[in-house]
Amino acid sequence: MPETVGPGEIDYAARLLRDGRLVAFPTETVYGLGGNALDAEAVARIYAVKRRPRTSPLIVHVASIEMTHSLVTNWPEVADRLAQKFWPGPLTLVVEKQPAIPDIVTAGLRTVGLRMPAHPIALALIQAAGIPLAAPSANRFTELSPTTAEHVRRSLGSEIDCILDGGPCSVGIESTVLSLAGAQSGSQPVLLRPGGIPRTELEKIVGPVSAAQEVQEVLGGAHPAPGMHPRHYSPRTTLYLTTDGKLPDEDQNKDQGIYLQHRHPPSRANLTIHQMPQSASDYAAALYEVLHQADVGNYNWIAVDLPPSTPEWEAIQDRLKRAATFLCGNGALPRSSGA
Repeated sequence: MPETVGPGEIDYAARLLRDGRLVAFPTETVYGLGGNALDAEAVARIYAVKRRPRTSPLIVHVASIEMTHSLVTNWPEVADRLAQKFWPGPLTLVVEKQPAIPDIVTAGLRTVGLRMPAHPIALALIQAAGIPLAAPSANRFTELSPTTAEHVRRSLGSEIDCILDGGPCSVGIESTVLSLAGAQSGSQPVLLRPGGIPRTELEKIVGPVSAAQEVQEVLGGAHPAPGMHPRHYSPRTTLYLTTDGKLPDEDQNKDQGIYLQHRHPPSRANLTIHQMPQSASDYAAALYEVLHQADVGNYNWIAVDLPPSTPEWEAIQDRLKRAATFLCGNGALPRSSGA
């Protein structure tokens, strides 16, 4: 546990959580905004602080398999195999919930996403509080996820009761969300959100995994998992994606741009170039921090050289395409990415 967070701070934060207050805390993926998952009023505060629609369910964080069993009506054998392999870690398993979990946590769905985080501060906090924590990312809805305590402060400021500073997050993107809701009937698991555990690693344990259908925005309709909104993880600065380094012509006179290069050099000069890591894991760990820095850097725009469309890059491709304002390259005209 980092020296910046001692047992006294953990105990203080745990008392706040038991009293229905909100605490931001580090996980290996991103910083979470935690509240008592069994307290509907505390969970309502999470939605209010984030400005999050209640159609987007929250992930519940646990510190043990025993805590998990108290929250579900059915824990299929395949869930045990996955938990033994990947917990603690960046994998959320969606299973049928107990009535003890308020409907506000799950957007009215009969299922809940459960995860055991692999961060010593997160685990110590849940253990000290003695309750499961509903904890989405500690930022405004659809904005860039926080991977440092400073990102949380800039986004949510004084609207939360406590921020535990555990340093930068090691994984850097959100957890993989896998639905096992149809396991009893023999249905394939469904990948609802790619994330810190690649699909290929899951399939070594469970066999073929189905892809989720893109969520259609229906008034009042619940999303099967968080992170499925068409526009998400977005900086405030205009973000372009390019597949070949070609940048849009209309910004020729705007020289205050930054280009996040991976494979292709940009099509023109007069901009800042930031070289992104070559491996998918290193890229993921750096992505949100680089975008946060670009967002406060007084740039007119950010352009991202898209990494390859291969399995290990699936989660990064998902984050970038939901974050983007425009997609360009290969002769295509820029297009809007979503609402």
